[in-house]
Amino acid sequence: MANIKSAKKRVLVAEANAARNKAIKSKVKTSVKKVDAAIAAGDKAAAQACLVSATRELDMAASKGVFHKNTTSRKVSRMAKAVHAMN
Repeated sequence: MANIKSAKKRVLVAEANAARNKAIKSKVKTSVKKVDAAIAAGDKAAAQACLVSATRELDMAASKGVFHKNTTSRKVSRMAKAVHAMN
């Protein structure tokens, strides 16, 4: 454990940031799974609705620095391609 006051503070700040990042990643994974489930079920309307919310969650994560913007773009692109390919 750190002995210097500023180092102790950095430990606390790092823990808070890690908790925030973990929560954001969890929300993103959940929303992406909802899109995948809707695609697997063949429900295009639900898939499109879930795609909108998943895209929003991914964009928020990218703006907070949890994901790189190119990672977000790639994930959104692949999901959108899968949804639009549905019959």
